[in-house]
Amino acid sequence: MRRVAKLLPLLLILAALVAGAGYRYWQTRLEAPLALAAPTLFEVPAGAGFHRVVDELGERDILADGWAFRLLARLDPEALPDLRPGEYRLTPEMSGRDLLEMLDRHAVVTYPLTIPEGWTFAQMRAELDAAPKLEHATTDWSDAEIMAELGREGELPEGRFFPDTYRYRKGVSDLEILRQSLARMDDMLDRAWAERADELPVDTPYQALILASLVERETGAPEERERIAGVFVRRLQRGMRLQTDPTVIYGMGDEYDGNITRADLREATPYNTYVIDGLPPTPIALPGRAALQAAVAPADGEALYFVARGDGTHHFSRSLREHNNAVNRYIRNR
Repeated sequence: MRRVAKLLPLLLILAALVAGAGYRYWQTRLEAPLALAAPTLFEVPAGAGFHRVVDELGERDILADGWAFRLLARLDPEALPDLRPGEYRLTPEMSGRDLLEMLDRHAVVTYPLTIPEGWTFAQMRAELDAAPKLEHATTDWSDAEIMAELGREGELPEGRFFPDTYRYRKGVSDLEILRQSLARMDDMLDRAWAERADELPVDTPYQALILASLVERETGAPEERERIAGVFVRRLQRGMRLQTDPTVIYGMGDEYDGNITRADLREATPYNTYVIDGLPPTPIALPGRAALQAAVAPADGEALYFVARGDGTHHFSRSLREHNNAVNRYIRNR
């Protein structure tokens, strides 16, 4: 018994040394670099647990010491990441600890989807349909079905969505992008309407949205937005027809081949502002923030006409005679 008593401290010391060495080895395995020669994408499936992720990383030979992470799950479950489904970009310099930290902060790979200002809703839908790794839930839906799903049953979609760059992760539905875009336009329009000028000849935010879409489609030089809006506002105030070509083009639909004829200008459509009085019935495009602001806060002035110079800018005129001279100069001669 005395011999055992003398050996016991040594055995305890030896056990502590072994445990310490084992602990250090375990930590080195958690800190070891991933077995990668180049950056790669790894997807965490929806509903996947930590052990499944570790097993899949091992099956792909990315994680050589899965046992170390399973031991972590047993000894310190609070250290495990809160998993979010999606793609993660793994790089060769990353350690296992780095991987855990990246999973825990939900650093999923995202993809950009850009909707330019002035696009139509049809163009936006085509871009959504072509977006990679997006769930295309609405591809076969009608515009009316989309608006109903978004809680806007009976509303027409043109102009209702804000043009911007949206980011999404793999598996997100195109409906979610549409929902974000619709909410952003609601917010931007509300802000613009709250800052509208006095005596504006539009009675509702929706009419302001329509006017902003005309400004967006007519503007080639950003600094001219307020001046173009001013021309439209003054014409509305005086009961003059707006006579803006983009509305004619929109009303022509698929019949537009890149040219507008005199017959097109006389063709009676709900959107032909050479024929109808006032604003068209709906927006003709998706206006951006600057166009919304210009529509509700147009520039002062006396111009009632403008014509494109051919370089993206316009010549503004106060009288029909001056305008006709500008047309001769910039359009007919060209």
